[in-house]
Amino acid sequence: MKRTAVMIAASILAASATPALAHSGPDVHGAFAAGFAHPFSGADHALAMVATGVWAASLGGRALWQLPLAFITIMVAGFLLAHAGTALPFVEPVILASVVAIGLLAALALPVPVRGAAALVGLFALFHGHAHGAELGSSAGYAVGFVAATALLLAAGGALVQAGGRLLRRAPHPIARGAGAAAALGGLWLALAG
Repeated sequence: MKRTAVMIAASILAASATPALAHSGPDVHGAFAAGFAHPFSGADHALAMVATGVWAASLGGRALWQLPLAFITIMVAGFLLAHAGTALPFVEPVILASVVAIGLLAALALPVPVRGAAALVGLFALFHGHAHGAELGSSAGYAVGFVAATALLLAAGGALVQAGGRLLRRAPHPIARGAGAAAALGGLWLALAG
């Protein structure tokens, strides 16, 4: 049980870190390290990804892998759209909306069908990927870095719910609800602060 608590604490610290490499000079932007750091550099990206993992864990079953897979796959499509020069409207407002919406869905523990949940997560991920591609990197190393960081953040959200449920020796829903509410409130704060 002590090891699980340490893993949760480490995941939270990793998810809340803001590495200096995220917006460093152009000589680093193509690097794996810059791509990996980028999702951690903005609370909007990190909160949306962790909230998606939380929601997936609260839905359980196939959602545990289908929501993260949908997020990553469609995020890469958004990245490629940005590099093809395709503009998307309202990228930043949709990213902020994703934090609030996914956080609320996890907090309310709504029994959404997995396909519908994956479609919604995918829609939001398209905008996250577009932002990643438009803001910084253009290399395969950068793309692999931000995909790896995204997978870590998605897994951290799911692990938080699963481990929290085991620590409390009860269903993970109270943990998911609390984490979802925290993400939604964080998204609202970001929207009002920006």
